[in-house]
Amino acid sequence: MDKINNKWCLVLLAAMLSLVVRAQENSGLRLGVAMHAEDDWLVEEYMDSLQNMRERIMERPVGDGPCHTVEGVARLFLPVAFYRDVVHRAFSLDAGDGDKELLDIYRNHPYWVETTGEVLRKLRLSSVDIEKPVLHEVDIVDKTVPSAVETESVPVEVLVRRPNFWSYSGEYSLQLLQSYVSGNWYKGGEGNYSTIAAVLMEANYNNKQKVKWENRLEMKFGIQSSKSDSLHSYKATEDLFRLTSKFGLQASKRWYYTFQLVGYSQFTHSYRSNDPKLYADFLAPLNLNLSVGMDYSVDWMNHKLKGNFHLAPLAYNMKYTRLPDLAGRLGIDEGRHFRHDFGSEFTIDLEWKLMDALKWKTRLYGYTAYERAELEWENTFTLAFNRYIGAQLFIYPRFDDGGTRDAHHGYWQFKEFASIGFQYSF
Repeated sequence: MDKINNKWCLVLLAAMLSLVVRAQENSGLRLGVAMHAEDDWLVEEYMDSLQNMRERIMERPVGDGPCHTVEGVARLFLPVAFYRDVVHRAFSLDAGDGDKELLDIYRNHPYWVETTGEVLRKLRLSSVDIEKPVLHEVDIVDKTVPSAVETESVPVEVLVRRPNFWSYSGEYSLQLLQSYVSGNWYKGGEGNYSTIAAVLMEANYNNKQKVKWENRLEMKFGIQSSKSDSLHSYKATEDLFRLTSKFGLQASKRWYYTFQLVGYSQFTHSYRSNDPKLYADFLAPLNLNLSVGMDYSVDWMNHKLKGNFHLAPLAYNMKYTRLPDLAGRLGIDEGRHFRHDFGSEFTIDLEWKLMDALKWKTRLYGYTAYERAELEWENTFTLAFNRYIGAQLFIYPRFDDGGTRDAHHGYWQFKEFASIGFQYSF
């Protein structure tokens, strides 16, 4: 009976100490805040003494009595668990009867055992160390409006570029060719194998608002040497320089009010094979055409077909010859240098990209003075093998009833050549 009372007393004492320690831990912060800074050492000493007493009761032996530790008594009131040390002491030489109750449960009621001592020790909560509370001294100050932060001005260099509304492009070619020229071609010439060089340069202005100015310079020069010609060491098969300048004011999205200037002549003299007669020369003739009308910009077939239509109901045409002897065959009155007339004019310039390597450029020009008419249709098919090598097919029918009528072809003239060689564009 004394053993049981002793056990109960120890258990109750351990429980009360645990509750006191937990209560002091939870209220420690409040206690520390309430007390003055000089009494902090007293609180620390009091809490350390409670913690030490709890550790001595729960972890250390209290004597050689019926129970070796208070924790051994507490095991009777915890969930029934299997403790290895209880079994070990039962079979040791100095075994006592302090663990008789647990051994009786293990032997007679094993189904009461719910867990093991190792699991309970892992779940046991360790004590929480309470740090010394931090106390801040608060000074009462007047509430003021925060002052604005002034930014420092830093000089920054700004570079403003003037917009460039000019665009430039060009094409160059030097090719060998086989050509055919009809017997009544107005500049003469002969079909043969020859060499031809061509240059096309464009400088266009567009301010993306109302004004557009397009300029194109075309130059072609081809020569041939024929054994059948005993009078000339070489003859010109292609000889042209032509300037086209067009100034437009936008009327709508696609339409422009346009003033167009077209002037063209050739570089050197032209002969026919075994014929000493001169058929054309530099500024003989010189054609100049001024027209006022409307332009329509073309951008069709997903940007593959581009160009413009120029329709001019009012046009002025001047034909000049530097050599009066050529006036008659050029449609100018005998012995005169100039011929002036007024009429209407149209020009169609298109470029169609048929395939990645094949494109077709066409120029259809027509002018009528109601007394005579001129019609020129230039077609150039270009097949590019790579960036620098390509082939060309040039087909050029022409109608002019202001010149001399041919007995075989009438007023129609025709020119064609096929070539392969160097070409470059940018």
